[in-house]
Amino acid sequence: MSDPRLRPVRRALISVSDKAGLIPFARTLVRHGVALVSTGGTARALAEAGLAVGEVAATTKFPEMLDGRVKTLHPAIHGGILAKRDERAHMEVIAKHGIAPIDLVVVNLYPFAATVARGADFDDCVENIDIGGPSLIRAAAKNHDDVAVATDPADYDAIATELDAHKGTTTLALRRNLAQRAFARTAAYDAEIARWFARQSDEEFPEALILAAARKQLLRYGENPHQHAAFYVGNGARKGVATAHQLQGKELSYNNLNDTDAAFELAAEFTEPAVVIVKHANPCGVAVAGDLRAAWDKALASDPVSAFGGIVAVNRPLDRATAEAIGKLFMEVVIAPTVDDAALAVLKKKTALRVLTTGGMPDPSEPGVTLKSLAGGYLVQSRDAGRVSENELKTVTKRAPTRAEIADLIFAFRVCKHVKSNAIVFAKGGATVGVGAGQMSRIDSVRIAAQKGGAVIAGAVVASDAFFPFADGLEAAIAAGATAAIQPGGSVRDAEVIAAADTAGIAMVFTGMRHFRH
Repeated sequence: MSDPRLRPVRRALISVSDKAGLIPFARTLVRHGVALVSTGGTARALAEAGLAVGEVAATTKFPEMLDGRVKTLHPAIHGGILAKRDERAHMEVIAKHGIAPIDLVVVNLYPFAATVARGADFDDCVENIDIGGPSLIRAAAKNHDDVAVATDPADYDAIATELDAHKGTTTLALRRNLAQRAFARTAAYDAEIARWFARQSDEEFPEALILAAARKQLLRYGENPHQHAAFYVGNGARKGVATAHQLQGKELSYNNLNDTDAAFELAAEFTEPAVVIVKHANPCGVAVAGDLRAAWDKALASDPVSAFGGIVAVNRPLDRATAEAIGKLFMEVVIAPTVDDAALAVLKKKTALRVLTTGGMPDPSEPGVTLKSLAGGYLVQSRDAGRVSENELKTVTKRAPTRAEIADLIFAFRVCKHVKSNAIVFAKGGATVGVGAGQMSRIDSVRIAAQKGGAVIAGAVVASDAFFPFADGLEAAIAAGATAAIQPGGSVRDAEVIAAADTAGIAMVFTGMRHFRH
């Protein structure tokens, strides 16, 4: 007895924008005796390859119209797809109307996202919104008990393999898998369109939040081994972990990806050659210098103990000298816009080290949104693209900062933006010398940062991501050796904090901008 889950493919409807792999796949179908029905450009491509193909217009007895907007929206097509093969009434109805079943639908959609990405005008983008394609895909996916659907050239091999293995038939397991992929594809497509329309009306937070992302990889586990995880990538073009190419090393883990993103985003804050070392999503060493090699030494000196097993991000092509220095220490990931051949040759000796290239740096001032999941919901906000320049600083103490202090204050405050709150950063000479992160009280963050820096703190500046609520936090920084401070200001006790700075003779500036990072 034949397996009732096997369904023969006798007739296929093919209409694709992306013609990659089309002709070899169509030849496989023909070899299995499948009749081909197609539209416009796809039909021409099949015919030019010497394949017999029937036009959709011959099936519908109606020509394409409205500049191709109406081609497949017809009962002769959808009746052939949606009819249930095991229901006599369905089969009698389509037979009565002379409708032949369609057993396979091969459709990929108008390239809407690509049209938007190339900067097309509004009307061109609208014309690239596919109507018939999603309808065909959804119809075939709904009737997956009887019909197979392919929405991507990547689907072709699986279908061809089953046709070969099962004498021209497909299994229910494959059809269900293809249906799931099909519904995900049309959902993602609609999400792209909805987001684009929202942007046209300058609606930052639309009434409905629609997410669409493609799974890039299944991860071994999440933050901990008992958690499951996967990495999904959206359609944004921002340079970073999601768009990076892995040149070597072990598979990236959940924590690797999270930490590498944090490191690379911080490295992008600086125009000078910069090195960032991150551990558990917090920077433990950050420095700028005349070249990456010098910046590496300064960044590592900030906290060489925590740097072990960390993530390194640079904002310049990675050179051999810097690669050799990095290679002396166990690191998990190195990410750079590019890696010189000589540097890669050095890093290849560390076979487990993951090396990523992005082709460029993200723009720290670029608008965008971040998302955080809550139980039963999401928090969405604009990305923290705030940057404070020298002319925006307000000196609130009797002593103004020196030129060297101003440079370090701005550097430290930019680092602070990427440290978990409550965040305290001591910096000197374009490098961090002590970082305190994620404490429940600000004074504890000061004490941790000062302990990390030790005697090196003397002569450093200190940055705080939010105002000092009491004078004690600033006083602890002064006791550790800070000579200047930068903070947002805005506390009801600002006067007390300023008085503490004046008593110690240090300079302090207010930014008016807070950088909480939870």
